[in-house]
Amino acid sequence: MGTNKVKAYYDEAYPPVPSASTLYWRKNLLWQLVRFVILNVKMLRIVAGGHS
Repeated sequence: MGTNKVKAYYDEAYPPVPSASTLYWRKNLLWQLVRFVILNVKMLRIVAGGHS
């Protein structure tokens, strides 16, 4: 009979680590502002489309 080994502490069990550029863009306030405006414009289009 074979034994089933639980691989809880192997590399596959951990999430991927973000790269340096990903961390930079997540912390960049100007980029966050741009994404915030884009998200709000999308929401306004959906709300305005539902009220017409």
